[in-house]
Amino acid sequence: MPRPRKSQIAVEATPYYHCVSRCVRRAFLCGDDSYSGKSYEHRRAFLEKELLRLGEVFYLDVVAYSVMSNHYHVVLFIDQEAMKAADTNEIVSKWHQIHKGNAVSVKFLDGESLDRHEIDQLNVYVDRWREQLASISWYMRVLNEKVARMANIEDDVTGRFWEGRFKCQALLDEQALLSCMAYVDLNPVRAGMAKTPEES
Repeated sequence: MPRPRKSQIAVEATPYYHCVSRCVRRAFLCGDDSYSGKSYEHRRAFLEKELLRLGEVFYLDVVAYSVMSNHYHVVLFIDQEAMKAADTNEIVSKWHQIHKGNAVSVKFLDGESLDRHEIDQLNVYVDRWREQLASISWYMRVLNEKVARMANIEDDVTGRFWEGRFKCQALLDEQALLSCMAYVDLNPVRAGMAKTPEES
């Protein structure tokens, strides 16, 4: 039986996690589909760009990643120190890079003065957004939703693009981290997509 994310991600045990998302059915993330003759290779650059961009927005460092034909791997580091040190302006600015925010946060970013009630409201939002910006679940949710929407529009289909929720594995020590990073980096080489890790 699947375990809830709360029990799988515990920063006090380790800040490093290996995540995998896989496409449903015969959906292609990138590469050439020999069955249909279509090329989806352009999606690789889109996913890589978004994966790294969101790593800058969230308090998560992308340690390693690889994009395969029907799934991708990413190793993430949760930067608790940076998240805790961030001020209100930074949190709201980052949140607005992935969501529209709300009337109070828009007013705050525009430099308009807030009354006491609005300040209290903003503080509640900021506390919530601070946690979400250091959340692997939120990172994967935002990334996967953007890729799925783009792919479904291109494929002229509706419905699920990803197979359930992403898989997540805690990397509890340095050996586990190094082994996982080597596995992720060598994945395209083993699949014959590249001859060396540098090419992949």
